Amino acid sequence: MDLRSYIRDVLDFKPGITFFDITPLLAEPAAFRYAIDALAERYKDSGATKILAAEARGFLFGAPLAYKMNLGFIPVRKPGKLPYKTSTVTYDLEYGTDSLQMHVDAVKPGDRILIIDDLLATGGTTGGMIKLVKDAGADIAGIGFLIELGFLDGASKLDSIPHEYLLKL
Repeated sequence: MDLRSYIRDVLDFKPGITFFDITPLLAEPAAFRYAIDALAERYKDSGATKILAAEARGFLFGAPLAYKMNLGFIPVRKPGKLPYKTSTVTYDLEYGTDSLQMHVDAVKPGDRILIIDDLLATGGTTGGMIKLVKDAGADIAGIGFLIELGFLDGASKLDSIPHEYLLKL
């Protein structure tokens, strides 16, 4: 399936920035199903025990993938959004810093975590998720994306952990 045909380019979303909009893919059942099925196929032998994804668009792929693969799902959110005790990571972005949190009991030593997100850009968010998982003493089973923006070299922030993507722009 040509997933690229379901990604809308929004030119100058911010001055000089093209936003790759996944909502047309989400609105097309066959394309959305194909994306989830393709990720499940790539990670079926990963040994993952849980899937971890960051809000908001990561949830759109992580949760249905966890359902399809019969794995637990771990939401990673912006500070103040989770109701229980949390672990926090602060990471660099292209223009500043940001933070993410997960519940302190969400990941345990011995877990094998599959990190899923919609898009790999500069790698800051994914790098933050990697740190949360490693700090909790778990292993990373893999990292998967719908889209990788190769020209931004976000893969260099993935601690040499192999990653997969369905579409590279």
